[in-house]
Amino acid sequence: MTPKTPSYYVPAQSSWPIMGAVALFMIAVGAGLTVQHLGQSGGASVASRIVLFLGFIILVVMFAGWFSNIISESLSGLYSAQLSRSFRQSMSWFIFSEVMFFGAFFGALFYARMVAVPWLGGASNNLMTNEVLWPSFEAIWPLTQTPSGTTTQAMGWQGIPLGNTVILLLSSVTLQMAHVSLEHNKRFALVIWLELTIVLAGFFLYFQGVEYHHAYQELGLTLQSGIYGNTFFLLTGFHGLHVCLGTIFLLVLLVRIAKDHFTPKQHFAFQAGSWYWHFVDVVWLCLFVFVYVL
Repeated sequence: MTPKTPSYYVPAQSSWPIMGAVALFMIAVGAGLTVQHLGQSGGASVASRIVLFLGFIILVVMFAGWFSNIISESLSGLYSAQLSRSFRQSMSWFIFSEVMFFGAFFGALFYARMVAVPWLGGASNNLMTNEVLWPSFEAIWPLTQTPSGTTTQAMGWQGIPLGNTVILLLSSVTLQMAHVSLEHNKRFALVIWLELTIVLAGFFLYFQGVEYHHAYQELGLTLQSGIYGNTFFLLTGFHGLHVCLGTIFLLVLLVRIAKDHFTPKQHFAFQAGSWYWHFVDVVWLCLFVFVYVL
């Protein structure tokens, strides 16, 4: 007789959380040192690159090990309906935390654009700004002139940004088609639609790299380009990181589909990946409007 599934499964103690914390700490330190050296000497130090690289390696190992444990527990029938609800609540709160994460960066953009720059250019402050803080300051956005006197060019919304918007919108459509195919147990269509989504994600990341090269080499738009450059690269860079993580998520789902882990009734991992990807797409639409267009 098959033993009854416990109402709530409590896993054994694991070292994966502490390993993930160490990896994120190393990534933060390595990225900070890399950016600092780029701003000072034009090239990242070997030590900062090693710390950053090791952080990513440890993070990948952590994800692989932790995902493997969770998948094994799920396939062993240890997860009950109560735990399934817990997973859904956890994913919902995680996406909410990501909304707050990007909300902070959008808040910084809106504050700089709607409050700080107009205030510095106000009639009562313009004289002080020009004489004390920033000669020849003009309260316009995008703020392409830096306090050092250098001038950059703003990134337009046509070309690559518009193309990447179309790519991400198409990827949401293809992922939804994959989800519908899974619910109807159409395995071949599921694989094709999911593979198309992954290919579109790869194109997005490639074109964002091309855009960054264009910004640095031709527009003079860098992380040192004042508040406009800072907000531009923080928002687009962190979004690109989320697209990269989402792509890895989709690749893991593709492997699990090949191993026949999902059924039309039981496929929350696929749902979680869909939620995350659609969230990333919505963030990009907001980013495209407020960073590129307006």
